[in-house]
Amino acid sequence: VANASHELRTPLAAIIGYVETLTDAGTPVDQATTAKFLQTVLREARRMQALVTDLMSLSQVEAEKHDVPTTEIDLGALVRQVAGEAAALAGKERLAVEVPEGPALLHGERTQLEQLVRNLIDNALKYGDPAQPVAVALAADGDGAISLRVSDRGAGIAPEHLPHLTRRFYRADPGRSRASGGTGLGLAIVKHIVERHRGRLDIASTPGVGTTVTVNFRPARGMS
Repeated sequence: VANASHELRTPLAAIIGYVETLTDAGTPVDQATTAKFLQTVLREARRMQALVTDLMSLSQVEAEKHDVPTTEIDLGALVRQVAGEAAALAGKERLAVEVPEGPALLHGERTQLEQLVRNLIDNALKYGDPAQPVAVALAADGDGAISLRVSDRGAGIAPEHLPHLTRRFYRADPGRSRASGGTGLGLAIVKHIVERHRGRLDIASTPGVGTTVTVNFRPARGMS
């Protein structure tokens, strides 16, 4: 609660400050400055909206973490859909997607799996080198186990940060995270979704080379 309050207080203070300036009759503000202030207010309001949305998502995932999903999902089709949506926004050259032709089936909750894939791709696009593509690969073995891997080629993450990346509001680079619109909750949400689906999350990174996030899902028949 303390961390969430701090994260909300910062954009809220900015919104209040700019609005007070604009509504103060004794302080005339020219049109160009007004437009700049309103852009800042909109940006900070959207930041608050994103944070509230992620907090609600995290709360829901935590509440359902003991409920094992039973709906059969084709993760391959889902990855192609989410990657296609991301490529439409970021550009096709920013994503290299490798998904097997056949179905990659597991028992899952579709909305949460979509969020997991979207969070991983968004993170890689934000923190990877914009001149290098993000690699999204899905593989399924003969026993039904499925592996999802998302890799970027960017600045990478120092080893001391890796064990803490899935903590709520933890940021390896706070300034860059906030500048890119990050809430500090994306990987925490991913972690809880993986746990609900009885999977395993692994984050590997080399400074100056890039970061790879791998999610391994057990065969559907082995989930309990």
